[in-house]
Amino acid sequence: MKIVIISDIHDNLPNLEKCLQWCRDNAIDQLICCGDVTNSETIKYLSEGFTKNIHIIRGNADIYYEEELEDYANYTYHGRYGKFDINGFHIGMCHEPEFFKQTEEMCACNLVFYGHTHRPHIEKKKNTQYVNPGTLGANFYMATFAYWEVETGKFELKILEEV
Repeated sequence: MKIVIISDIHDNLPNLEKCLQWCRDNAIDQLICCGDVTNSETIKYLSEGFTKNIHIIRGNADIYYEEELEDYANYTYHGRYGKFDINGFHIGMCHEPEFFKQTEEMCACNLVFYGHTHRPHIEKKKNTQYVNPGTLGANFYMATFAYWEVETGKFELKILEEV
């Protein structure tokens, strides 16, 4: 199984499209979005551009209505923070690192995906790997996303300009 993790799109549709095209070209199975999609137009664009399952949480800059996500069958909405399992991995997700504690209290997470800082980062603390895919919006840092090959456990940070 191949998964892409994105965050902090901030309505940058050209960068989102480039990432979605990479997902289609590489047969990505699921997408995880760590918030700050921002508006309704981008919510629609993301859902139509990636028709498989999308796990999504709300970021601090999001201005869409949560009820809008119900219009799209491929969204699994987790609120401000949430948890889910993929192939035996217990996964927590939140937008801001300030929600790590609440996320970790929901499950014994093997992985925590987050955004907000726009800084791509992968770090292991005790038994949990923390992954920030950076920003697709290219605010403060280059546009990046993360790729996870579930069977091997391998993570890669991808620079959008290089894919």
